This record gives sequence, structure tokens and C-alpha cells, in this order.
Amino acid sequence: MSDAKKPLPPILSDKHHDAPSAFTPESLLREARRQKGAAAVTVPRICLLDPDGDIVRQLRIGGRARRNEGWVCYHTEMWVFDLDGHDIGVVGCAVGASFAVLVAEEMFASGCELLISVTSSGQITPQGPPPYFIVIERALRDEGTSYHYIPPSDWSEAPSHLLSQLTGAFTEGPRVLTGATWTTDAPFRETEVAIAAARDRGILAVEMEAAALYAFAQARGRAVICLAHVTNQMGTIEGDFEKGKANGTSDAFIVLSHIAKRCG
Repeated sequence: MSDAKKPLPPILSDKHHDAPSAFTPESLLREARRQKGAAAVTVPRICLLDPDGDIVRQLRIGGRARRNEGWVCYHTEMWVFDLDGHDIGVVGCAVGASFAVLVAEEMFASGCELLISVTSSGQITPQGPPPYFIVIERALRDEGTSYHYIPPSDWSEAPSHLLSQLTGAFTEGPRVLTGATWTTDAPFRETEVAIAAARDRGILAVEMEAAALYAFAQARGRAVICLAHVTNQMGTIEGDFEKGKANGTSDAFIVLSHIAKRCG
């Protein structure tokens, strides 16, 4: 019998996490500015990822956001709004781990210092009826992007200093828990077996970005905090996917304000 080791799958092979990247966000942005004739303009210190796009849509409906003309990402638009005296740059509809990290890389290359992600998520371990929020302290790495940033492990962890700064921040306003989530690349492959296994791990919700964003944060030394907005029970009941007032954005703005005050 051969003693040869079974080769690693491509997602794990030929990864050299300490090696510099050949293709950088700075070089992409440089060429985008050249092609578009755009000046180098920094983004706000605090930026927001809004995968569902509800926050962006609500801001635009209310006339509260202005386009950041210096944002030259090929795939998205950035909007800027005021939140209790903080300018926030927000990008909507960057769904999934790889898209979220692509945009995060470009945000930090453009002057971002704190990135917040607020993504809708499905309930795994019931914590009362949705909707409510979870500050994600760690995320199960059931996606691909994180493995390009940090070595294999079960979890990606939130930056500990941000979690410390948020202790006691949510005593008023919408219900905010702290706990673990499961980051998946394939929401329509959340099988009963996989859900039961996640529940056994103490996971509260499933989403699509946090594990990758936290791996990026660890590898690059960036400040990133991810929230899961638990809005549904994965369509298993009638009347699911209700987020609350203004598609949940009223509550989201309150939670974001608490974070900006503590961490911004």
C-alpha cells in the first residue's frame, strides 16, 4: 500500500499566507482612476457593507445619501450619509464572502479605518422571534475566501478589541445578542443535517460574509465588525423574512450609531 499522502484540495493547496499579493487593491484602484479620469479621493473613516441593499435604498428614498464620486470600484457604488455626526460610506448589495472581501480590500485601500457589515441571516438556534441582531464574535468557515487569507481552522474570530469596546453598548434600543454564526457560500444547500450540526456547535444564525471578513481583518490587521440581522427562519414558516419598520433600517441605524460611538 502506498504511503503517499492524499493531495490537498485546491482550496487548501499552494496557499502561502505570509507571501505578498501579486495583485493589490491599490493597483486596481490606480488603473480605475486612470481609466475614469478620477482624482484620488478618500472614503469616510467608517464604512458599511449592506449586502441586502435595504439601507442604501432607504437612504436614497429619504434623500439622505450622496454619491461618493471618488469611489472607482468597478462593481459597486458608494453612498455617504451622516449618522449622528459621523460620515458613513455605504456600499449595498455586495452579497457573499468573496464579493464582500473584494469591496472591503478596496475600502481600506481608500482610507477606511473601521468597517461594519450588517447582513440579514437565518435563525439556527432560536433566541426568540425575529427580527433581532447578533454581534458576531466568531464565524464558522464554511466558505472559500477565508482560506486564502489565514490557515485552515474551524472559526474566524472578530477583533477582540472591538468586541471589548462594544461591551454594554446595546442596553437600549433593538435587541442585540453576541454569539457565533455559520458562514456559508450556498444558502440553498443548508440541509437539515448541516443545520443540526451547526446548532450542536452553539451557532445562532447562518449568513454569507462574516468568516471571510474576519479572516481578512486578521490577515491585514484591519478593524472589522460584523452583525447578523436575524430576519427569518429560512422560509420554514408563513410570513417569514419580515425585518421590521422600514425593512429593518430604523433599528439598524440605532445599532450602527452605538457602534460608531464606541468604535469610531
